[in-house]
Amino acid sequence: MASPSQTAAPPAQPSYMPPFGIRTLIGCLGMLLAVHVAGFNEHITEIGLSDIRGAMHIGRDEGTWFISTYEAFNIAAMAFTPWFYMTFSIYRFSIFMTAVLALLSIPLPFMPDMVSLCFLRAAQGLSAGCLPPVLMTVMLKYLPPPIKVFGVGGYAMSATFGPNLGGPLEALWFEHFGWHWLYWEVIPLSAIAIAMMAYGLPRDPVHLERFMKFNWRGFFIGVPSILCVVTVLYQGDRLDWFRSPIISHLTFWGGALFVGFLFHEWHHHSPFFRLQYWKNRNIAMSMLTLVGVLVICGLMMEIPSTYLAEVRGYRPSQTAPIALMVALPQLIMLPLTAALCNMRSVDCRYLLGIGLSCLGLAAFLGTWLTPDWVRDNFYLLQGLQIVGQPMVVIPVLMLATMSLGPADGPFISGMVNMLKGMANAVAAALFAVLLRRREQYHSNMLLDRSGNNATSLSSMGNPIESAIQNTSPDTAHVSRNALEIFHDYLHEQSVVLALADIYLVVAVLCAGYVVLNFILPKRVYPPGKGPAPQPASAPVSTPVPAAPISAPAH
Repeated sequence: MASPSQTAAPPAQPSYMPPFGIRTLIGCLGMLLAVHVAGFNEHITEIGLSDIRGAMHIGRDEGTWFISTYEAFNIAAMAFTPWFYMTFSIYRFSIFMTAVLALLSIPLPFMPDMVSLCFLRAAQGLSAGCLPPVLMTVMLKYLPPPIKVFGVGGYAMSATFGPNLGGPLEALWFEHFGWHWLYWEVIPLSAIAIAMMAYGLPRDPVHLERFMKFNWRGFFIGVPSILCVVTVLYQGDRLDWFRSPIISHLTFWGGALFVGFLFHEWHHHSPFFRLQYWKNRNIAMSMLTLVGVLVICGLMMEIPSTYLAEVRGYRPSQTAPIALMVALPQLIMLPLTAALCNMRSVDCRYLLGIGLSCLGLAAFLGTWLTPDWVRDNFYLLQGLQIVGQPMVVIPVLMLATMSLGPADGPFISGMVNMLKGMANAVAAALFAVLLRRREQYHSNMLLDRSGNNATSLSSMGNPIESAIQNTSPDTAHVSRNALEIFHDYLHEQSVVLALADIYLVVAVLCAGYVVLNFILPKRVYPPGKGPAPQPASAPVSTPVPAAPISAPAH
């Protein structure tokens, strides 16, 4: 009789999959709500930054660090979250991070200086960044195949519905409850999300033994590299890029660390994400398209709000209808698009092409922007985005996920979410660069034309000075006021022309991605309605054995 030590180990068993029911659905919806709470916290504080700065006596430069610190830790967390939720279990990890996100918001309005404020914002960004990768896994793992595409649509809400709802919520909390609630708005929604997750998510076992094979080197190389890259993207334009020693050092050392991190992940036996997936044409194309699409959506969301604030002087409460017009119809368009993608007869690549065409048409119409536009002039453009955004995001996520096997999920989740966060940083940096450079160009050209034609126009008089000459008996004072008004008109016109140029850049990007979409990716099918997905790449070494089946309490 063999001793226990000589007994052969039982074969590895697949992880426990709970039966799908109303309880699991409530848990998935709680996870979805938690991700939206994290998104609201990000966008509300970003949109309401001027109000926060005024209330907390924060300067403009300090306010940029308020944003970039949060975003840097938010994106860094996305890359490494899958390893941690596999170790601590989805149930415990999700509830803990949601609670941390809510609790950290309580002392934020009372921070005495920028150091303590940025420290708490970094911790809050870290906790918020841990939630989106969990949502992707929850939707793909716990939902049955017939409705798995609707789970992808739920995840897509974090890229379409949440960002567009940030402005209206900022106006609601600030105008009716006070600036403190720009921080505290996460508390009641987080409590509801925690209750739903505690009730519905399966209680998976904890696997602390995974720390024995933790990729420490990759973690300590990857985290600083991502922090440096994101900080460069958010601070580069303000510090004039490589004319600043800070940006130069962060770019050099962060870039070197990031290259080393990618090299290490390629060869490590237990990486945080498998770079070998980029050999798959669908995954490579979908990743590049995801970054491009989110950059496009980010630019198109920034242009109307910037125009209405800079040129027309709108407050967020006055800009809110523009954002609501895109956000609220997503509650209908996202399920409808998911239902179309769930049909075997519908090729999601064609929907992706239609969506990109709608966004491109909206951007092309935006090139007719003039200083006479008001909020109502943007409604047609926003209407095209209502159709285009879900038709772009859901097919891209399908191309990235539906061609993978079940074991590939944790290795692709971190990569997708990190690129999603990077795309937002790239959009912010690109918008800042294009707006500043094109505004300077048009301002110089308009001043040059004004100077060259000053003599020929002098016979017509000065219409600005004629209009305000009765406001003061001092002619010198009137002349100074007329010059200030002239420069205000010049700034207004140069901003409008710069925003029209950005619309043109977006239209060109959309056209390029439409062409690539019909050349590169192969078709994928909804779950259970086509060929079975195959693993995207073979493991580079023997994987860690799966935990035996256990039926966790539900």
